[in-house]
Amino acid sequence: MEPVEAAAREGYRLLLRYDDGVCGEVDLSHLVGRGVFAAWNDPSFFQSARLTPHGSVAWGDDEEIELCTDALYLQLTGKTVEEAMPSARRLTVNA
Repeated sequence: MEPVEAAAREGYRLLLRYDDGVCGEVDLSHLVGRGVFAAWNDPSFFQSARLTPHGSVAWGDDEEIELCTDALYLQLTGKTVEEAMPSARRLTVNA
């Protein structure tokens, strides 16, 4: 599942479309004004959302804010990592 479209919407929502047909909006309003997301206090900055060549969603000329589209996919679909990425390996930690 690779992102093919990302577009900012009103109310700090982000439209995402993936190559597997999944499409929907994720509400990011809970992040506005917190830490680096203070930049979104300017609504025009939030509207500048774009996909990067390596498949994340970014804002700003130097990608000051960048979100992982895999995490957004999980949020959008409600799937677990194992469901969304069955070939993903779980790492074990030895204490």
